[in-house]
Amino acid sequence: MRIADNWKDYEVLDSSDGEKLERWGKYILVRPDPQIIWHAPRDHKGWTNNNGRYQRSTEGGGAWHNCRLPQVWQINYGELAFNLKPMGFKHTGLFPEQAVNWDYMQNKIKKAGRPVSVLNMFAYTGGATVACAAAGASVCHVDASKGMVLWAKENAVSSGLADKPIRYIVDDCKKFAEREIRRGHKYDAIIMDPPSYGRGPGGEVWKIENSIHDLLSLCAQLLSDEPLFFLLNSYTTGLSASVMTYLLSLTAGDKFSKISADEIGLPVTSTGLYLPCGCTAIAEN
Repeated sequence: MRIADNWKDYEVLDSSDGEKLERWGKYILVRPDPQIIWHAPRDHKGWTNNNGRYQRSTEGGGAWHNCRLPQVWQINYGELAFNLKPMGFKHTGLFPEQAVNWDYMQNKIKKAGRPVSVLNMFAYTGGATVACAAAGASVCHVDASKGMVLWAKENAVSSGLADKPIRYIVDDCKKFAEREIRRGHKYDAIIMDPPSYGRGPGGEVWKIENSIHDLLSLCAQLLSDEPLFFLLNSYTTGLSASVMTYLLSLTAGDKFSKISADEIGLPVTSTGLYLPCGCTAIAEN
């Protein structure tokens, strides 16, 4: 497992019975996590004295309870700054475990010794976008949600990257890739973090098990002659590290010398153990 253990502003304090206790800057949150199937003593005072708890409803969805959070607050990861908001479906607008991937990307870009162009698909609020831009890359940020793209711009501004070469695109990722192929555009690195299910801005249906192979095949055509990496991340249960390795090998394997995949995770302070948070597959040269 690859661990995101360089955080100062974020921490998993404890975990038990389907919930994790987290510190986001100075705020303590309790959020559900279906992988936490273990029972552990809830000795940390944050379980009862926190700034908000998201609880799922038996009828679907859920809501924040006892929420004492500002509309927006900010945390830092090194030189990067992220604006957080309590969202309707348990999220805050950031996946802290992705920091282990940001570190990897920044290292590859800085060591390349040449201009690097990055395509970030399903780019959400731009964690990978700002990480790559801060490392010196030009980035094309693509997401189907206009709101998420605006949020990504805010994160770039907060990180002091407003003047960096970042192109923001609100579009269906598959349609965008098809157009980029026709335009003859190429990228040295591709990042992809697709949801299990979603809809594009025109109502296009995305179902990962039906769509991921074709999209990977399209994106492989967008790689430059000397690509640095192709990073595929997934939180989808059942899309194992082995499956992701197989997918990348079939679709982009001829362009890279090495392909590997592993779980990513976060340290849990109370136990010294690690909380699994999805899988990442990386093809690299």
